[in-house]
Amino acid sequence: MKAAFSPGIKIHPGFWDSLNQLGITMHDIAEEANVIPSSIHESEVTQEQYFSIWQAYSSLVGDTAEAIVRLTKSFEVSKYPPSVLAAYHARDYRDALLRMTRYKQICPPERLHMREAGDRCFIQLDWHHSEAGPALLIGTTLAFLLELGRRGTGQPLVAELVEFTHPMGDVKTLEAFFGCEVRTGSRLNQLTLNRLDLDLAFQSYNVELLDILTPILDKSLAGHSYQSLSEIVKCIFKRNLSDKRLDIYTIARELHMSERSLQRKLMQEGTTFKQLLTEARHEQARAYLSDRSLDIKEIAYLIGYQDQNSFYRAFRTWEGDTPSNWRVRHV
Repeated sequence: MKAAFSPGIKIHPGFWDSLNQLGITMHDIAEEANVIPSSIHESEVTQEQYFSIWQAYSSLVGDTAEAIVRLTKSFEVSKYPPSVLAAYHARDYRDALLRMTRYKQICPPERLHMREAGDRCFIQLDWHHSEAGPALLIGTTLAFLLELGRRGTGQPLVAELVEFTHPMGDVKTLEAFFGCEVRTGSRLNQLTLNRLDLDLAFQSYNVELLDILTPILDKSLAGHSYQSLSEIVKCIFKRNLSDKRLDIYTIARELHMSERSLQRKLMQEGTTFKQLLTEARHEQARAYLSDRSLDIKEIAYLIGYQDQNSFYRAFRTWEGDTPSNWRVRHV
């Protein structure tokens, strides 16, 4: 059963410390956002208050792009919340990003989706049960994912492309930070990275600390998750369908449970590992076919088929038609 949605949002003290370094106090934010200071310091805030706080910071700085870069760079490692510490001390950049997307569920309303395809990695931001938040929150979230890679690897990583639905102020400021083209007015908020960068080891890797943090965060995630285990497994599949090594052992290890426990819990939800893999491939196939820039052969590879004929046979079973005909009728 899915956990009930709770609108309460806790703002980590590190956020306020970072603002203090920039010369902006909690009282400045509270006054600009028209909220009571004690309510944002001692307790959870509503989603409306949360968005107002981010908008207040943007208003006080003046330019959204400048506010994004200043806040991202000012956040000290020693002030990271546990979920971000787990990412900072990950094995490599891929492990760090997977942890960020996984543990972001603990702190709504934004959420992250990660997908690897070809020579690129795509990280998309959207929202739990809500309309899109302020531009500053969107920009800072994606900027921090790149900053995390830079700090962890110790290398001056750059993105391949950054896309935003919102206007973002001085785009040149953001392009200087990301090291790539930044597009606004796009249909999604997405950070595109070079997939090779994901293999870079983190200098900050700390397995002992991860052994402490991971069980605690997983327990917290279980209490806050918006998804059933089946949905979580399917999401993991969708991120990794092109990886031929993906098996139940790999999934169970990522979820920090035994293969037997994973199988048992999936059976309790009325499904199986194999069934979820099939559903993930089917859903992703439809999504990829909706993108006319992808050819059928590439889609077959992206969802884990070694040859195009195998994909055609599977798709006929799902839809009663070929991928090409389905695309003509639906796209």
